[in-house]
Amino acid sequence: MGNTFGHSFRLTTWGESHGDAVGVVVDGCPPRLPLSVDDIQKELDRRRPGQSEISSQRKEGDKAEILSGVFDGLTLGTPISIGVWNQDARSRDYEDMRTMFRPSHADYTYQAKYEIRNWMGGGRASARETIGRVAAGAIAKKILAMEHGVEIVGYVKQVWTLQAQVDPETVSAADVITEARKDGDSLGGIVEAVARNVPAGLGEPVFDKLEADLGKAMLSLPACKGFEVGSGFGGITMTGSEHNDPFYSDGGRIRTRTNNSGGIQGGISNGESIVIRAAFKPTATIMKPQETVDEDGNPAVMKGRGRHDPCVLPRAVPIVESMMALVLVDHALRQRGQTGRV
Repeated sequence: MGNTFGHSFRLTTWGESHGDAVGVVVDGCPPRLPLSVDDIQKELDRRRPGQSEISSQRKEGDKAEILSGVFDGLTLGTPISIGVWNQDARSRDYEDMRTMFRPSHADYTYQAKYEIRNWMGGGRASARETIGRVAAGAIAKKILAMEHGVEIVGYVKQVWTLQAQVDPETVSAADVITEARKDGDSLGGIVEAVARNVPAGLGEPVFDKLEADLGKAMLSLPACKGFEVGSGFGGITMTGSEHNDPFYSDGGRIRTRTNNSGGIQGGISNGESIVIRAAFKPTATIMKPQETVDEDGNPAVMKGRGRHDPCVLPRAVPIVESMMALVLVDHALRQRGQTGRV
């Protein structure tokens, strides 16, 4: 029912924002992989709320518990279950909204689909669901690093109209986001991520092309509304001679002199760095009055309550990295199953 992702490396996330806990079950992880709760926790700490004034002030420790699939510090090859207890849910903040549909949230669409919804904090539609993705992504990252030397780095490329053109690590959007929060508003932006040392040959034509699965992974994230790989939409401003990536031989390895393809050609990785971008809309909950209707269709005016990110970008970075890792490890294991090698 849309809660499971992947083929050879599969994850199923579970839990709601204001339920008792959230988590994930990972199936298909190879046995004898060294894995500890610290491997999971360091990634969860990157997406944890309440770390600064430009993120949600919900105070969650997000302490992971490995419930199955690991013995004596090694994976067993059996399903790995990871859980995180919710500790700072304030369901009372949503009491006034239980019969109203918040603009641009999933309230109305969930009600239309299931004829029932968890109105406390967004339920499954909340970004808190991504805890399971990041936990699973930590495992995927470790497999990719140990077996293939793959490194995945994500960063904020753009917040609102502020773009990082040269060195994204030196550009801070904190002041812009703070002003939006003071005004009761929110901002969107772009996360860019690069995967280095990806082996050539990953990807399953025709419908499971590598960029197709990466696009599905990113667009499955809360608030994500756009996806690009390589030159993306910008490639339309180039001619074929400008956009093509010429091949050359580098010590017996086939390389390309440019990387407008973003490391993927014909839906298959070519060994160059894979570069993607994911665009996130402004956070739907804002602290300004907005027109809406209630469950009976009566007009109403509501103002957001609760604790929300004025911009999802800072905390979205590890989530984008995790989804990228999950797609790459899944295709690496699929390739191994087909050819016996990667």
